[in-house]
Amino acid sequence: MAQNGAVDQLSEAEAEAELARLAKEITRANAAYHQQDAPDISDADFDALKARNLAIEARFPHLKRADSPSEQVGASPADGFAKVTHAVRMLSLSNAFDAEDIADFDDRIRRYLGLSDDTPLAFTAEPKIDGLSLSLRYEAGRLVQAATRGDGAVGENVTANARTIDDIPEAIAGAPDVLEVRGEVYMSHADFEALNARQAEAGGKTFANPRNAAAGSLRQLDSSITKSRPLRFFAYAWGEISAPLSETQMGAIERLAELGFHTNSLTRLCDGTAEMLAHYVAIEQQRANLGYDIDGVVYKVNDLELQRRLGFRSTTPRWATAHKFPAELAWTRLEAIDIQVGRTGALSPVARLQPVTVGGVVVSNATLHNEDYIAGLDSKGQSIRDGKDIRVGDWVQVYRAGDVIPKVADVDLSKRAEGAQPYVFPETCPECGSAAIREEGDAVRRCTGGLICPAQAVEKLKHFVSRAAFDIEGLGAKQVEMFYRDDQLPVKEPADIFTLATRDGANLSKLANRDGWGAKSAENLFAAIEDKRRIPFGRLLFALGIRHVGEQASNLIARTYGSWGEFTGAMDAAAAMQGPEWERLLGIDGVGEVMARSLVTAFAQNEERASIDRLTAHLIVEETAAPDTEGSPVAGKTVVFTGTLERMTRAEAKARAEALGAKVSGSVSAKTDLVVAGPGAGSKAKKATDLGIEIIDEDGWLDLIGEA
Repeated sequence: MAQNGAVDQLSEAEAEAELARLAKEITRANAAYHQQDAPDISDADFDALKARNLAIEARFPHLKRADSPSEQVGASPADGFAKVTHAVRMLSLSNAFDAEDIADFDDRIRRYLGLSDDTPLAFTAEPKIDGLSLSLRYEAGRLVQAATRGDGAVGENVTANARTIDDIPEAIAGAPDVLEVRGEVYMSHADFEALNARQAEAGGKTFANPRNAAAGSLRQLDSSITKSRPLRFFAYAWGEISAPLSETQMGAIERLAELGFHTNSLTRLCDGTAEMLAHYVAIEQQRANLGYDIDGVVYKVNDLELQRRLGFRSTTPRWATAHKFPAELAWTRLEAIDIQVGRTGALSPVARLQPVTVGGVVVSNATLHNEDYIAGLDSKGQSIRDGKDIRVGDWVQVYRAGDVIPKVADVDLSKRAEGAQPYVFPETCPECGSAAIREEGDAVRRCTGGLICPAQAVEKLKHFVSRAAFDIEGLGAKQVEMFYRDDQLPVKEPADIFTLATRDGANLSKLANRDGWGAKSAENLFAAIEDKRRIPFGRLLFALGIRHVGEQASNLIARTYGSWGEFTGAMDAAAAMQGPEWERLLGIDGVGEVMARSLVTAFAQNEERASIDRLTAHLIVEETAAPDTEGSPVAGKTVVFTGTLERMTRAEAKARAEALGAKVSGSVSAKTDLVVAGPGAGSKAKKATDLGIEIIDEDGWLDLIGEA
């Protein structure tokens, strides 16, 4: 309850427990990010944890823990590196997320310094590099030490590794006797992609994003590995210094550049919040073109004397803040629109993007849903994105949250090139050239090629061997793709699976002699295929992958017709979509007109029907007896199983329920009659409670059906 409750509604006991939880979560996340270079939550989620902790501490200051995350910077140095105590602590920055936060930042500074609203106050604004903080200590112009931030007070000695980075000079002329240059180690997008390609080719670890790659590369115990990695360095601050670089932040940055350090060319001097926010927008718009990752803009009071007067809080300076970009959003260029063809023939448009990091993941593709979405319309024909269509070359905003597939959320028309043409959605399949039609009421255009379409054929074969279908051990998606493209032992349709062993026997080149195979694995595959020649009617129908016909519907149809022969005869008789057999099909509870049309059409198409007949010639299709539901307490009811069943498997429970005339559903809705909940039941049980649906445990279920 405390974990999700509003801060202003927490009791003191709940607040104390929540602060303990947050301390543990934030410490763990800090260690994953700073010590292991493998963050497991997004920056936005981490910022939300920190913000919640601060809010609770503000309401209950007497509950603030000795190990409060609000008093911590980064994480303790990892074992394996010598420790370095920073002469001047390396602090973190406070975060701002919108224009109101920036106005508050400016107002706090003015109040602290006693400045009126009309007193000029200049700030620098610079990109916030998403990399690893590093402090470089120079004495008499020579690099003597390099250290990571660590926990702010103590970092890791990575001097040998830092010396391998080309952007870090070994010697500088004209610098103060003691100068600690601070900045960020990072990796460019191009170098990141090349590194991951090399790692994958060598069978090594690949990295999720450039920040992880840079951090992992700098923190190698073997400096030769660091040297082989394409690391770069931006300088933007300083620690201990024996003589001032300048009287202003901007002047000090310019001095660092004169000393030979790379500084960011997008750093600007801004007169007040309006210019700061304008530069923030300008940098955000350029984000995808920079060639390296940034996650916001840092504002700093320009006058160093004012910085000195403002001073520091426990972990952050008062004179600086980081204006973060929304974690799930980024702008980039749409370079192409490709069409992918799925198992049901659906033509799905995919945006090919200039790669950009969104939510900690490098995104180069996004879904465009369908042709209406590209045109700026929703499924009801109403405008979306203010009616803006999407064109190749457009500057687009990409949205990604959690595991959601990235999508294009907006278009910047001000950056659209003159002469950019509206996208024309194809009316023929890009895979096989067959007509791609769009039925009335369907948002998706579909290829009519069926099994002659290679894209559909491969996806249909993958579905055919899936767990709920034929479930042939040793023949998964990867093997299906291999056999489909094989010249000597091709599998182009389901029937070909059942002739594999015979054809292999007639070939000079045996499957057992190929890479990745052996005598035993080939023998096991052929045996597994042989084992599936006998198949229940319902599983066969589901395996065909007919559009709209799912697993549950396949079993309902099988129980209605009983035998494969009766079913195919009925489909032939219903081909005109009228008459007694058509009405019989529509009369099956759970079969609507859309599904019925899809079934009848599949069996009426000559090529698809011939493929099905070739398959069934190799099979023994088991008849399905209509369930004897007389006296059944669950006949006609919709049942949902959730949680862990301890006296039977989920498959056994489902089969028994269906044998008693029940429908088994995977989700709870207002149409659900009964929920059987075992240990670990979660959201489904809660939803059933909210809807007032009866819930029983496994023992209650067995009592109900007379099998206790």
